[in-house]
Amino acid sequence: MATTTKENSSINEAYSYDYKKNIRTALPQFIAVSVKNLLLIVYGMSLGFSTILIPAVKEPAEFEILHLKNSEISWISSINLIVVPVGCALSGILTTPLGRRRSMQMVTLPFFVAWLIFYFSTSTSHLYGALFLTGLAGGLLEAPVLTYVAEVTQPYLRGMLSATSSMSIILGVFTQFLFGLLFYWRIVALVNIIFTVLALIALCFIPESPHWLVSKKRNDDAKKSLQWLRGWTSEHAVEDELRDIQVLYKRKKVENEHQDETLLEKISAFLDRSFLVPYFLVSYSFFVGHFSGMTTLQTYAVSIFQTLEAPIDKYYATLILGILQLLGASVCVLLVHYTGKRPLTFFSTATAGICCLLVAGYDGYNKTHFVNNATLNLSNISNTTIGAADNALNNPYSWIPMTLLMMLALLTHTGIRLLPWILIGEVFSAKTRAGGAGLASAIGYIFGFLANKIYISMVDQLSIRGTYSFYGFICLTGCVVFYFILPETEGKNLQDIQNHFAGVKSLTNEVYRSKKKRNADVSRMRDVKGTSNPTFEGDNIN
Repeated sequence: MATTTKENSSINEAYSYDYKKNIRTALPQFIAVSVKNLLLIVYGMSLGFSTILIPAVKEPAEFEILHLKNSEISWISSINLIVVPVGCALSGILTTPLGRRRSMQMVTLPFFVAWLIFYFSTSTSHLYGALFLTGLAGGLLEAPVLTYVAEVTQPYLRGMLSATSSMSIILGVFTQFLFGLLFYWRIVALVNIIFTVLALIALCFIPESPHWLVSKKRNDDAKKSLQWLRGWTSEHAVEDELRDIQVLYKRKKVENEHQDETLLEKISAFLDRSFLVPYFLVSYSFFVGHFSGMTTLQTYAVSIFQTLEAPIDKYYATLILGILQLLGASVCVLLVHYTGKRPLTFFSTATAGICCLLVAGYDGYNKTHFVNNATLNLSNISNTTIGAADNALNNPYSWIPMTLLMMLALLTHTGIRLLPWILIGEVFSAKTRAGGAGLASAIGYIFGFLANKIYISMVDQLSIRGTYSFYGFICLTGCVVFYFILPETEGKNLQDIQNHFAGVKSLTNEVYRSKKKRNADVSRMRDVKGTSNPTFEGDNIN
């Protein structure tokens, strides 16, 4: 009995030691990813900035120089999204020679210039130029951000830390809703510069990717980077992982030297079923996500709440909208590992469709109290609208459409808004993964551009009732389509997912999770020793 107690004591001490070691190992990786996320917050700010800019230049204050028309407003809401694919195309080209960290540092420059242009802008062309720069910078972020996270994190942290990217962008959008409540839009542009500079400074204090350093034969720098990332540890502790990275790049070099693939063979890979089917799935997910009503609501939030005669101040309503977006995304990140992607997607699209149809139904039932006879005429927006209290008295039901749109923000972010970004990293084969991710991201931004660009025209032609009926139809039909085309990929290895889309073997709709916690603990303890890295998780790993 004494021996058993002594053994248990030793085991507890070992677990306690490993637990502390886990924290020490995870902390620098969390710091490195958080610094990268500062840049994504800045990008989110550029997306949310249009929300407070549009009402300010549509019906400007007396001292405001800018005064834009509806046609110009539609470009403000969408021009940055259509430029993002251009930046994505250049992203990989610039990241390889410059490195991951330096590429992220350089992207702060167009953001910095854009915020200055916003502040000093005196014409529509100035606004368009600033939006072009923010869209270009957002696209340039694509390769260094995604690559950096994969190359500096260990497998057991990769999923959680990767999920913080979408959360950071949403947080950036939310900050603009908050700042719009506190400051004038030009002052908000100056405040955004502060975050851009902070991101630049913080990036100076995290290491470059050890994989990129090894690829440039800077092995001593790669070793120092690994020492920092694995808990500020000794050289001996990272020797195995450094050796694995070196072997990996030697193997890649040999493969590239012996690989004699023609251009036609490379193109044929993108015409194969194993690429076309998952590409359609991701593209359709982007389409439903953008035409669920949330993309336009996020962009035109202040104007919509004002014309809805919301019972609370339009800026407070927009702030609540941002909070619900963050809450919905948090729910998705926390639940997806347990519920899987299919249930969250069905729930999200179905309930979002119901919300859109109820908004349309409210418009048909009570036209006199909803968006001036169901037409979102932005020219009617005025800074001297009826107070929130008077709105509630004149129309006691004005809280209904506002509440429905709030629910729309929450529900879309629990699934469909995040789904395509999650799928991009796992549905393409190793051969087409890089190109597929770029093409899928590009079509996603194009759908976002179209949703914002045609919104005002849709409302003018179809009315609010017709527009939100269309959104509801897209969501509900999307729910049915996803039932047949969306496999459950949560917990499945990449090879099985690839075989599913190639038509070799279908995936089950069950979520794979290890039932033996001890196995997970052993795996985690191995990762702590620095002997594994996400780069080494090939398609055949189970």
